[in-house]
Amino acid sequence: MLSLLEVGGPLLERAAAGSPLSMALAVFAFVLSLGYLLQRGSRLLHQPPPAHGNYPPFISSSIPFLGHALEFGKNPIEFLENAYEKYGPVFSFTMVGQTFTYLVGSDAAALLFDSKNEDLNAEDVYSRLTTPVFGKGVAFDVPNPVFLEQKKMLKTGLNVAQFKQHIPIIEKETKEYFKSWGECGERDLFEALSELTILTASHCLHGKEIRSLLNEKVAQLYADLDGGFTHAAWLLPGWLPLPSFRRRDRAHREIKTIFYKVIQKRRQSEERETDMLQTLLDVTYKDGRPLTDDEIAGLLIGLLLAGQHTSSTTSAWLGFFLAREKSIQEQCYAEQKAVCGEDLQALDYSQLKDLNTLDRCLKETLRLRPPIMTMMRMARTPLTVAGYTIPPGHQVCASPTVNHRLKDSWADRLEFKPDRYLQDNPAAGEKFAYVPFGAGRHRCIGENFAYVQIKTIWSTLLRLYEFDLVDGYFPPVNYTTMIHTPHNPVIRYKKRSH
Repeated sequence: MLSLLEVGGPLLERAAAGSPLSMALAVFAFVLSLGYLLQRGSRLLHQPPPAHGNYPPFISSSIPFLGHALEFGKNPIEFLENAYEKYGPVFSFTMVGQTFTYLVGSDAAALLFDSKNEDLNAEDVYSRLTTPVFGKGVAFDVPNPVFLEQKKMLKTGLNVAQFKQHIPIIEKETKEYFKSWGECGERDLFEALSELTILTASHCLHGKEIRSLLNEKVAQLYADLDGGFTHAAWLLPGWLPLPSFRRRDRAHREIKTIFYKVIQKRRQSEERETDMLQTLLDVTYKDGRPLTDDEIAGLLIGLLLAGQHTSSTTSAWLGFFLAREKSIQEQCYAEQKAVCGEDLQALDYSQLKDLNTLDRCLKETLRLRPPIMTMMRMARTPLTVAGYTIPPGHQVCASPTVNHRLKDSWADRLEFKPDRYLQDNPAAGEKFAYVPFGAGRHRCIGENFAYVQIKTIWSTLLRLYEFDLVDGYFPPVNYTTMIHTPHNPVIRYKKRSH
């Protein structure tokens, strides 16, 4: 979470070396941020005793307006697991003036995943993050029925026929990217896979025209736009003159301008492609209305950025687990030869499906390191769970990370054991014990593409290199970002001789 020092410190530090005007702006932003947080937090310094109903157990805090933000931000998983041990599957606490109610375990989490949007609302939580990045008129900036139509449109372009075409594209992009790595060395794996994920996703999902424009300048625009997914963007007003907000908004305008030109050129072209851009040009809403250029551009941005961090993070963690568990890494390499032949010919979709060892490793990575730690909704109506009443105004949350390692559900819960998926595991009968891509109406539509993308990248990498930890270093989780990335993710590699 975001402390006041994290808000104001970097601003004031940067401004101190700049002009008097930048200093004034920084102080102005910091004071506004402080006032905003104080105003929100003062209302919830102490939760008043409930007048009616049986509210969830409340974890009190003596820290004004921040509540448990600092403790939670330091290690959210430890905080939630300790709270579960003490209070059970449902509990509440405040952070930065807001009350959060967590639902831990499969039975409690069912409320979040099964409830109607009118009762537990997603737009109320996510729109402040997504709208400045994707733009107005798409995703959480429209009524839920419209968003569901838009998701259905995107899903029509995420099908097996498309995936079959994506695999050789991803394989080629991966080989090209890693040419610069040479024979051996030590590199930042997360940085590399983040860049590669953008390249492959843009090529597959945006089309060849947009991929051809992906130079360093456009890559930086993507990075600035992706910088909009921060704790600051979630907690602070969007009108504050923070540098990251200004970079985000400028990048949004410039990327939209690029996309508009590509969309218009495709509309005027007599050639028809088989990519997502063509899908969005062809589809219509139920009432027959086609998508506008602005809606298409917004959905293309959302499709790329909503999955970029999650896929690259999962891909990086998979690499570190395989580097640590060398015998499993060699099993995955042997599987490549068993399924694809000793000469390791180009991958195809049927072979990718048969890479069961790699698939189990990916599933186990998603269990231990799901990219999104918390899924949230805003309670709009009183809700009942486990005998408690959650009042309107609470942010209701479920944590895949916590559910994926509950000792009540998983044997050897902290161990990387891909073979647990060879047979039924203790959580097999629990609907929401394993939810790396969410569940219900808001389940991630890019799940199948993510599997194809990550498995193709790692099939290619396993053929190219043997990976090792650097002096036994396995990265801890970086809890300062909204996506829980590996900290200092440097890995050692050596080219395979085959």
